[in-house]
Amino acid sequence: VTKIINGLPKTMHPMSQLAIGTLALQQDSVMAAEYANGTPKTMYWDHCLEDTLNIIARLPEVAARIYCNIYRDGKMTPSDPSLDMGANYSMMMGYDNPAFHDLMRLYLVIHSDHEGGNVSAHTVKLVGSALSDPYLSLAAGLNGLAGPLHGLANQEVLKWIKGIKAQLGGAEPTKDNLTKLCWDQLNSGKVIPGYGHAVLRKTDPRYTCQREFALKNLPHDEMFKLVSLLFEVVPAVLNEQGKVKNPWPNVDAHSGVLLQHYGLVEESYYTVMFGISRAIGALANLVWDRALGLPIERPKSMTTGAIHQLLEAESA
Repeated sequence: VTKIINGLPKTMHPMSQLAIGTLALQQDSVMAAEYANGTPKTMYWDHCLEDTLNIIARLPEVAARIYCNIYRDGKMTPSDPSLDMGANYSMMMGYDNPAFHDLMRLYLVIHSDHEGGNVSAHTVKLVGSALSDPYLSLAAGLNGLAGPLHGLANQEVLKWIKGIKAQLGGAEPTKDNLTKLCWDQLNSGKVIPGYGHAVLRKTDPRYTCQREFALKNLPHDEMFKLVSLLFEVVPAVLNEQGKVKNPWPNVDAHSGVLLQHYGLVEESYYTVMFGISRAIGALANLVWDRALGLPIERPKSMTTGAIHQLLEAESA
């Protein structure tokens, strides 16, 4: 697997490399091997669990190898099994700051999963319903996560925050000038990234715990102070606009700033860390699907004739 990853071009996106690395691990799938040997249905969950545990254990090293190949000339600290997942992953990438280890532990937990309706989690569930093993299922989910409407959200927030800082031109951010910039953003037909959520109707608790981490570990960071002030400004602006059901910040409104503070500035890699975290939740759900004996998913479809009938009924 290491040879395969090392052979990938540095110009290939980190998420493409992560999907390839995950598929390269598939040769060791217990579920695939046991299914081929005729294992009973009642044992599917057990084989799925074994694969899941192996993937979660091995994927951080794959991800760290990708990071080091692209950004560190291939120099990677060897894995240390005595460390927990967050600390070991951080160390392999070359980050030995204990505070960053705490951040990585937090990041891995809060991005793991929150419901099965998001693209990556549901893709894992959908592909797994065909009894594709967890390696194949996760690789499919990672490709969904790579989509800009899903896994790039925190990068979009970071880009917007940096844009605000540039627009201020060195001026101190205040509620007044940030309010104006927020209205300028909305009046230009754009949304304010990092605010609102398809499910939640209050401040995302994953945002809150990141804020608490920042207040404890980097209270004087300029980018954090800007994020903190936006937390006071944006909900009021969105409420006044009246177009959103949830004006509160979500998980993506904060994570990029924290990573930047500790020197992890390679933004195209952020989704890889998201993927390592999402694997924990999505694969755990996949084990339950096999334990419950859930059937293959078959989404309903419509014929063109049915669509015509629907449109005719609507226009009548």
